Order: sequence, then structure tokens, then C-alpha cells
Amino acid sequence: MSSRDQYTEANIQIAKFCKALAHPARITIIQLLLSKDSCVCGDIVKEIPLAQSTVSQHLKELKKTGLIQGNITPPQVKYCINKENWQTLRESLKSLIK
Repeated sequence: MSSRDQYTEANIQIAKFCKALAHPARITIIQLLLSKDSCVCGDIVKEIPLAQSTVSQHLKELKKTGLIQGNITPPQVKYCINKENWQTLRESLKSLIK
């Protein structure tokens, strides 16, 4: 039995979400996306004082965990919050903090 077998899938998912949020730039990106319906990478770069390549890496990590999603509208990618996963995280953290 591996140590991973000791944890529920829900706890593993919460840990992945929290790990993705463990950087101030990613939290800033999430806050920005929560304030808008969607946003293209270039607009995010204008709001956050980081290079476009750095913002892209942070977006990639957030997308990989499913906290955000991107829709390709050539030549841009519009990013938005994955509402289902965001709600799951909110409810899980609320339960944890109780």
C-alpha cells in the first residue's frame, strides 16, 4: 500500500489546487479573472508587472490543475475561472476551516 492510498481523491485534489495557488502571482491572476468574465494573456500582462513568458507559465500551472480554463480564439487565448472546480475548492476549504 502506498502513502497515496491513504488519502481520498478529494483531499488529493484540494492539495493540487492549493499547490497551484501557492504563488502570489497566481493568486493575483485568479483575483483578476474572478473580477472579469474572461481575459486574454496580453491583458493579464498589462495588469501584472511580470514578463509575458512568466505570466504564461503561471497560467499554464493554473490551467493544468483545472482552476482556470482557456478558449482559443486565434491568435489569442481567453482565460476564465473554471467555475465548477472553483466552487469545489471553495466548499472544500470552507469545510476544512470550520
